[in-house]
Amino acid sequence: MLLAYASIMDFKLYQMDVKSAFLNGFIQEEVYVDQPPGFENSDKPSHVFKLKKVLYGLKQTPKAWYERLSKFLLEKDFSRGKVDTTLFIKKKLNDILLVQLYVDDIIFGSINDSLCKEFSQDMHSEFEISMMGELNFFLGLQIKKTKNGIFVNQSMYCKELIHGFGMENAKHMATPMSTACYLDKDETG
Repeated sequence: MLLAYASIMDFKLYQMDVKSAFLNGFIQEEVYVDQPPGFENSDKPSHVFKLKKVLYGLKQTPKAWYERLSKFLLEKDFSRGKVDTTLFIKKKLNDILLVQLYVDDIIFGSINDSLCKEFSQDMHSEFEISMMGELNFFLGLQIKKTKNGIFVNQSMYCKELIHGFGMENAKHMATPMSTACYLDKDETG
């Protein structure tokens, strides 16, 4: 939906990656862990540690990260999407900024570049992030914006599959279906 809207409204989409995103979440419940190997206290070998922040591997980690980022965005005057709760919207006068979250990857865009710069600065002030520039690749999709619209394909994914199955030298087929199968146009549509 975000790609379709960006195409209709003709705005650029940018991508950023939050470094060590899961280590930014705060844990809301009591969780204890064993002493890590190499860091055991020889005086108290049976003691455990109480976590204040989440760790990779905990089932609470993705939720804690999402809650922290959501709270931050809501404090910055964003509203959460009603259908897609990973979509955040900020309206400023006649402009709109859309932010789509996927774990530690964030896509955002607006017609107004100053809104994008402001968002990027806000994120830099709170989290350690990498700006990846204009959106080119996301969730296995290659994305190319031109003056005619946004084009999406999965050629890299297909090449990886072909390579994974050792079929780089296989015979190419124009249509991957039987040549004996005939399809007629459905006149009633």
